[in-house]
Amino acid sequence: MKTKRLALSAISASFLAGVLSVSSVQSAEVPAGVKLAKKQEIVRVNGSEPSSLDPQKIEGVPGAYVTRDLFEGLVSDSPGGGTVPGIAESWSADKTKTIYTFKIRKNAKWSNGDPITAHDFVYSFQRAVDPKLASNYSWYMELAEIKNASAIIKGKKKPSELAVRAVDDYTFEVTLNKAIPYFVRMMAHYTTFPVHKATIEKYGNKWTLPSNIVSSGAYKLKDWAVNERIVLERNSHYWNDKETVINKVTYLPIVDRNTELNRYRAGDVDMGYERIALEHFRRLKKEIPNEVKVTGRASIYYYAFNNKRKPFNDVRVRKALSLAIDRDVVASKILGQGQIPTFNFTPNNLDGFVPPANPYAKMTQQQRDAEAIKLLKEVGFGKDKPLSFTLLYNTDDNHKKIAIAISSMWKKKLGAKVNLENQEWKTYLDNKRLGNYDVARAGWNGDYNEASTMLDLLTSNNSLNGSQYRNKEYDALLAKAKTAENPSEYYTKAEAIIARDMPVAPIYQDVTTRLIKPYVGGYKGNPLDNTYTKNYYIIAH
Repeated sequence: MKTKRLALSAISASFLAGVLSVSSVQSAEVPAGVKLAKKQEIVRVNGSEPSSLDPQKIEGVPGAYVTRDLFEGLVSDSPGGGTVPGIAESWSADKTKTIYTFKIRKNAKWSNGDPITAHDFVYSFQRAVDPKLASNYSWYMELAEIKNASAIIKGKKKPSELAVRAVDDYTFEVTLNKAIPYFVRMMAHYTTFPVHKATIEKYGNKWTLPSNIVSSGAYKLKDWAVNERIVLERNSHYWNDKETVINKVTYLPIVDRNTELNRYRAGDVDMGYERIALEHFRRLKKEIPNEVKVTGRASIYYYAFNNKRKPFNDVRVRKALSLAIDRDVVASKILGQGQIPTFNFTPNNLDGFVPPANPYAKMTQQQRDAEAIKLLKEVGFGKDKPLSFTLLYNTDDNHKKIAIAISSMWKKKLGAKVNLENQEWKTYLDNKRLGNYDVARAGWNGDYNEASTMLDLLTSNNSLNGSQYRNKEYDALLAKAKTAENPSEYYTKAEAIIARDMPVAPIYQDVTTRLIKPYVGGYKGNPLDNTYTKNYYIIAH
């Protein structure tokens, strides 16, 4: 779900040459003189229990972290930013930049020793768009402009008609509808990871069980005790295994941040999840500053309105609720970890994005509140006739604190009656995706370093557009951006439409705050928070 990759200018330059490849690969880089611990094992907190470990069915950060250890795609994201070869050792594009050819490593193998071939990628790409699988990320293949993906997802063509083919066992070819400058870096996303056809055909939905799964990455699944732990061990068949240092990875599904901190302090955890408990952050920054890692993130925290449900189908109601949120209080007082208050859906640290002038951002909070009261009054709501609704959020201490604060703002300023409802991760995801809510806590982490990774989420055909927002003008702008020499102007116009229609209420641009023991080497934060355990090593301590 994320990555920092080659800058657009660098990619464009490489396009001119017609060949896109790099010599470096992603691996653990142990500095000279560093003494490694004899026991190379790491315990990582993974937030909620993953909804799946199937690359084509994952939705959410918890599953993404584990899957990036278990599987590998054509390319990967380097720790410091950039795109590096994965299972593909090189790639090239034709003159039109619509036909890409990837050369598969001949020493790439599955965890059971089978060779990984171009046929595996053909199967996996076709599987990702197959309506029978109903992948929550099938739209990603549309976004990548792979020819026939859209028609297949809509049931108008067969999965076998997706424009991918194995030229030979080690040459994989992809044909696009149109050239897009960021296609290669999109291939680092887990939806494009290869899966083992024979295993899936033999075990069906149970193929990801430890006794059945066959994977392609640096690690293989040893044990999965639901709601207790996920244990991975080194995959000796991985093509770059000799550069891997960590032998065992344990993921703990700890939701409660205080519990996470206690386990970390007790020495049970080496690497925390993506957020430190708010009430402890400032103190920890003073006590153990070298263990508190803060990284700017291409991520937005927002509240989604159900645009199809009354009264949220009225833009005035949506705007009133959005304007009444004091973003400065949320970012600075409640969080205070470096989050940036925003009215934009697109983070300002993504390549090629120029935010539009937003009239609400220039107002004082008092002016916003006055406008919010006026808008609700126009619809017929006020303190004498309160707006009443339910705010949904997934179980998490930070989400709860924010929900309590914002609901209090709505009550105090607008007289709204808000019922708070929290649900565990899987249930929350299902209800948000299906639109079974009034207003819902939401967040989005960029999948690649370009503005479309955020803005495409609100297009009409995106299966993850849980806000039920539909706007043809908005869709057209995003479609034009894909082939534009300078897509920035279309992104700016699209962002302006979001400000006008307010289908969601952007609240703040997020950061990653993570606890990491000083003996864990190799960690480099990046805006897309793509972390791979194979890059780490344990220092003698």
